[in-house]
Amino acid sequence: MTQNLEPGSLSGRRALVTGSSRGVGADTVRIFAEAGADVVVNFRNKAPRAEKLATQLRELGVRALVQGADLTDPASVAGMMDAIREEFGGLDILVLNASGGMEGGMAEDYALQLNRDAQLSVLEAALPLMAEGGRVVFVTSHQAHFINTTPTMPEYEPVARSKRAGEDALRERIPALAERGIEFAVVSGDMIEGTVTATLLNRLNPGAIEERREQAGRLYNVAEFAAEVALAAVEPVPADHTRLVGDTSSFGG
Repeated sequence: MTQNLEPGSLSGRRALVTGSSRGVGADTVRIFAEAGADVVVNFRNKAPRAEKLATQLRELGVRALVQGADLTDPASVAGMMDAIREEFGGLDILVLNASGGMEGGMAEDYALQLNRDAQLSVLEAALPLMAEGGRVVFVTSHQAHFINTTPTMPEYEPVARSKRAGEDALRERIPALAERGIEFAVVSGDMIEGTVTATLLNRLNPGAIEERREQAGRLYNVAEFAAEVALAAVEPVPADHTRLVGDTSSFGG
């Protein structure tokens, strides 16, 4: 069973988790706060939920900064980083968790804007705040990580390919990050029980979750996967920079 971080193990550290007002992001930012880190709760359009979470985290004795930002808008991202600089003075951990592309009413290329372009934008905006010893973590799925060799559901393929494009673009930054003493890791998980994406996929493709659960034996829930993401921010980075969570036999992993 996955273990959370030790209390106090992140004291003095500062962490930003994008998309952290709910789901995996919220549980990840909570784990960091429970370990003593000052945290940034980032949201796109659910301020009350983010504020409620931040209030709970402050009760742990850490600082919790609430920052709304549209990650596809560089000016919005820059404003968030300015607020982080003013409040915390810098960042030690950046978790690129926010993703999407299955929402209705968005531009045709929204998935690529968010899952590739915005990931790079947030990284570049955060780098001036990060010093040697920092860690960047990109959160993805097996369906996206292995998309070049293993087909996924047609309903999810555009999102999967955009997330893989984001991962590839971020990996190209690894040498530059290494020069600054900043480590980079990818966390890839299977379908996660209870996430918005899994729910939407199951709505479009009824039985998808049950089928994947049967293939894998079990699926991680939100809390379990968040614990793995949090560990990726502190444990030694694998040689290939990839932390695979859950069954990968169906993906050739």
